[in-house]
Amino acid sequence: MTELDFHFNVPDKLLYACRFLRKATHRGVPVAVTAPADVLKQLDALLWTFSAHEFVPHAMATDEAHVKAATPVLLCESAMQASHRQILLNLGDQVPTGFEQFERVIEIVSEADMTDRQAARGRWKHYASTGLKLTRHDIAIKKATE
Repeated sequence: MTELDFHFNVPDKLLYACRFLRKATHRGVPVAVTAPADVLKQLDALLWTFSAHEFVPHAMATDEAHVKAATPVLLCESAMQASHRQILLNLGDQVPTGFEQFERVIEIVSEADMTDRQAARGRWKHYASTGLKLTRHDIAIKKATE
């Protein structure tokens, strides 16, 4: 059964995604990231530059099969384009079609973008209506206690 985690109150969604992907890569966990094309393009660029000393290996769903198979992170517009990945990191506004194929779905929700927060509420309600267990991680509280 798919586990769902919502990470709320994130100041910078793309930077947070980069850090999450770096951690997953270090642990050897394959991840698919779903988002609109413009967001994937921004994330792709940021994965090359967010850390001066590290690189998060990644590929686009449109890359050749051997490239996609060799990388731990796959950037795709649709979850249906991702196979053989444990985690789905959703940066889009909609519930990804096919999310059930993943062991875990991570939803990242902005701290200040009210449109993003409203869309996340809709996704939360959808997931909850399927009977799946949802876990909430409030990043603002975590930062305040560190």
